[in-house]
Amino acid sequence: MKADRLLCISDLHLSDDRPDLFQAFVRFLDNHASHATALYILGDFFNAWIGDDDPGTLASDVRAQLRSLTDSGTAVFLMHGNRDFLLGKSFAAETGSTLIKDPHLLSCFDQHYLLMHGDSLCTRDEDYMAFRTMVRNPIWQQEFLNRPVSERLAFAEQARDKSKAMSSNKPDDIMDVTPEEVNRVLGEYGETTLVHGHTHRPDIHQLDLDGEAGKRIVLGDWDENAWWLELTPEGFDLKSSPITDLQDQDSTLIR
Repeated sequence: MKADRLLCISDLHLSDDRPDLFQAFVRFLDNHASHATALYILGDFFNAWIGDDDPGTLASDVRAQLRSLTDSGTAVFLMHGNRDFLLGKSFAAETGSTLIKDPHLLSCFDQHYLLMHGDSLCTRDEDYMAFRTMVRNPIWQQEFLNRPVSERLAFAEQARDKSKAMSSNKPDDIMDVTPEEVNRVLGEYGETTLVHGHTHRPDIHQLDLDGEAGKRIVLGDWDENAWWLELTPEGFDLKSSPITDLQDQDSTLIR
């Protein structure tokens, strides 16, 4: 029996290098997502995604887990992140999932939540914003997908290494969201509650939106702990659990 709740996660960064994260994800599906009506994955599900023709074992295993979840009656929604922006229609069809745009307006339980990955909010990081513009171009993406798998894998590895090197030299405020951009986007959509990941800084921020109270809920990345947002008729809870555990006894970040 599915409970009257929806779950949001982001930044799992699944990869062959971290089998523990995949196992934590499987436990999360068994203990939490399988009992929910819907699961929203808000980007960076994979640490890198070279295309839906990825022949790797991890890709195959994740497909099987998501297919099992959607077959059980839990709806799955996928949003692109800065590392898996090439997730496509084939992956969605094979897993029974639905691709959603960034931003995505979620209306549930008489509440409205604006869902984003969060990278587009980091406008002070000019180097990254230029890279984002390039790789989100449909022409660039098609040319990239036409390359052999080996070339795409090599590109992904180089891009990760370059990103790590550049990020280590940037001030913290540049790596975080731009407050003015947060307010602008919420104002554009006429909403007061934003949910996003990307920055790896889980928290609940109180906002002043031209005199109106708002919230920015930041999902954490999966590393030592797993993070997820639970939406119910009573409101929301931002929760975490050690990835080695992920049982029902989870901790809650107090609102």
